[in-house]
Amino acid sequence: MSTTSPAVHIAEPVRSALAEGRPVVALESTIFTHGLPQPRNEVVALEAEESLRAAGVEPATIGIRDGVAVVGLSTDEIVGLARSDDNIKVSIRDLPVARARGLSGGTTVAATALLAHRAGIKVFSTGGLGGVHRGASESFDESADLVALSVTPIVVVSAGVKSILDVGATLERLETLNIAVLGYRTLTFPGFYVRDSGFEIGFRVEDPAEVAAVAAARDELGLDAAVLLANPIAEDKQLDPEVHAAVLAEALAGAEAEGIAGNATTPYLLDFIQKATAGRSLEVNVDVYRGNVALGGQVAAALSGL
Repeated sequence: MSTTSPAVHIAEPVRSALAEGRPVVALESTIFTHGLPQPRNEVVALEAEESLRAAGVEPATIGIRDGVAVVGLSTDEIVGLARSDDNIKVSIRDLPVARARGLSGGTTVAATALLAHRAGIKVFSTGGLGGVHRGASESFDESADLVALSVTPIVVVSAGVKSILDVGATLERLETLNIAVLGYRTLTFPGFYVRDSGFEIGFRVEDPAEVAAVAAARDELGLDAAVLLANPIAEDKQLDPEVHAAVLAEALAGAEAEGIAGNATTPYLLDFIQKATAGRSLEVNVDVYRGNVALGGQVAAALSGL
């Protein structure tokens, strides 16, 4: 899939920024097509773009419009996707189907990372990474994000993975797939809603320049895997860890009792947690995203200065 083909459109502001060596950060679209409710989704998406521009960074929100993969959705295109009820969720395997059928939708971490890298973008900010699901030893349920990042040399800024997943198994897979994991000012892997998932990671970085140096060294070595920058939510914005643990246990027990399985599991658990926390988990989701977008901008700026 070439970025010069009719199937992929790189918007002029993104193309110009890349040509001039200015910092660019890729943003995914599933957060506003599938992750957040209307009209909050649209507000958060546009706010993320504006915050990057204010920092001197060009945002490149990536999504699918009428079968075309767009790297750098316009404001009108973001609003159109955010308000549509006909979006599909597009991972890498879905790209040819969306293209052939002229469909529109939000790109997952996997598809966004691929398209960003093909366009020449070096940094991608998201909320949480997909991972290995609980019970994967029987279901083999694992996000395509992991395999995609193993062959996509980009820096991904993420608050770890949601605690509804099997965090330990996800870290094992990241190791197997040769994806470097850096903790931003931490040696514990964040659990999205909370700062500490209970699992340690091997490397800590203190500033964006260190992240940029690792990414540059990866490129110098000719390695193809992503660098995952694990950025924990601010302590005063996380879900109370005790509340989080209790609600998660209730959600998992509820899913088992009701026989929830397969693709229905994640929506069930997230909906349960949102209701049990009176919407607090949704606010945490937004705060996580804001923090990762800001850090991604700083890393992109550091990389553009090398």
